[in-house]
Amino acid sequence: MDGAIGIIGGMGPMATELFYKMVTTHTSASYDQEHIRMILLSDTSMPDRTAAIVNGEDEKLREQMLQDALFLQDSGCRALAVTCNTAHFFMDSIEQALDIPVIHMIRETAFEMSSLYPQGKIGIMATQGTIETGLYQHALSDCGLEPHIPKASVQKEIMYQIYQRVKAGRFYDRQSWKRIEEDYRNADCDCVLLACTELSVIKEQEHLNSWFADPMEILAKKVILFAGKEYKE
Repeated sequence: MDGAIGIIGGMGPMATELFYKMVTTHTSASYDQEHIRMILLSDTSMPDRTAAIVNGEDEKLREQMLQDALFLQDSGCRALAVTCNTAHFFMDSIEQALDIPVIHMIRETAFEMSSLYPQGKIGIMATQGTIETGLYQHALSDCGLEPHIPKASVQKEIMYQIYQRVKAGRFYDRQSWKRIEEDYRNADCDCVLLACTELSVIKEQEHLNSWFADPMEILAKKVILFAGKEYKE
């Protein structure tokens, strides 16, 4: 499908479904043919990203992601995006092996935050894998921002929301969420990144305000603009 945008998703499926909805909802279009042509590869067989990174067993996962990326490139896609924050740990090396550009969720989010909150303090709410790799810490620091990561007890509750609630197909835990939010507010964060796509699902469920910034929404916006379409709020 020449000219399409390739999407590697399935990590997890509910978040990928939400991403497609975001792109469709925010594309200014009057009929079907004005929407973006995409090939969405929902690779639910991808090993758990956090477990692979933490346990040092990431080479197999990287190879699988590379094969997915090459498949989309060979299918005629003109750009690639990945709807998983933690998976971006592998994207710098994968990007070098491709002939098409990657619309990079981490970098685009950092640029967006630097525009909205110059020299601001940005909270990072993410998987343990994303936190340990420093993906957002480095990207935010490079843009002149101060990254904030939570203490261990709060990080444990975030992982519970991601794995035992959203990934398990359950509604998020409101009481736990209140404790998590309070910790970030007490840290005087100007904004908090929902830097795991399962957390994007919670934002959709609870209609969270703009203090919670969603990298997947930013990625959807960048995909729309890259495709030459108009983004509508």
